[in-house]
Amino acid sequence: MRMNKKAKLQQPQKQKGNKLLTPNDTRETPPEQQPPIFSLRYLDPEYCVTKCIRDDQAQFAVKMYRLSQLTWCQINSQHRHGLGSEKIARDSIKRPIPKSITNEVNFIAFRFSGKKAMVGYRDGTIFYVIWLDRNCTLYDH
Repeated sequence: MRMNKKAKLQQPQKQKGNKLLTPNDTRETPPEQQPPIFSLRYLDPEYCVTKCIRDDQAQFAVKMYRLSQLTWCQINSQHRHGLGSEKIARDSIKRPIPKSITNEVNFIAFRFSGKKAMVGYRDGTIFYVIWLDRNCTLYDH
């Protein structure tokens, strides 16, 4: 089949500047009024998603999706074993804390599969997952 010249796809118009905008650009919205962005960049290899069984991996993905549909303000009003979180004392963590994480950082945990917790810290809208406590050995639950 031969395409005629008029059937070509048109290129979208380039917006001003060379940075991308997110849908509903949120740069002016306070972090509490935005949904979380999850980062797995600093996951501890011993508490990584690859160490989880498939069902827990699936539950982890579902939990991140559900949380991403809420704002941080909404998450903070949820029950800690539901879509909410709980603070984890730094000295209760039984794994070495990465040196890049300063003493001022507060750790929080979200449940993703029963009592199994994803533990990390929040920086603005980003939640950095550091440990997936799949066997409840990271801290005393």
